[in-house]
Amino acid sequence: MSSINNIEPQGRVVFKSMVFGCLSLLAGSAVFADQAAAPAGAMAPVQRVNSTPKGQLKNPYKDDDAAAVEAGRKAYFRAGCNGCHGGNGGGGMCPPLTNDVWVYGGDDDTLFRLVSLGSDELQTKGYTRKGHENVVGPMPPMGAIVATDDDLWHILAFVRSNYHGAPECKFGCPPDPPEPK
Repeated sequence: MSSINNIEPQGRVVFKSMVFGCLSLLAGSAVFADQAAAPAGAMAPVQRVNSTPKGQLKNPYKDDDAAAVEAGRKAYFRAGCNGCHGGNGGGGMCPPLTNDVWVYGGDDDTLFRLVSLGSDELQTKGYTRKGHENVVGPMPPMGAIVATDDDLWHILAFVRSNYHGAPECKFGCPPDPPEPK
């Protein structure tokens, strides 16, 4: 009578490979299904970033559009954003997405690029921190995880729908006025 714990090391490798293969197949099927349902003109988030000049990415979805927010909620959980940022973006082991601290800026273009590229790559493109949170680990690049740019726009609509910070900072706080001379 053998159990999984008594399998020879080579058997464990084979078993782990089989499990990994099955999980990869399932993940690939989910991505393919998401891409098959993608609207015309949709592309991978990194492709959208690479094909659009800095400052010109604008979310076509509003955070008061219930259907867009629900699609964003589903995409948020499907991409695993909740694992780091919490179920509604309230934070966890990573910064909250519901307050008025936008670490790199709160405009649509910056947020889209941050999620797509991750914070390390974003910094290589000249972006710098504007705000600080207690949790400051790097944002991983999610552009290969989120299936399409459309899904990412929906996620950002969902995030904005859960915003609880100062109203004037919803899309990034205005710069401080210059000090008088």
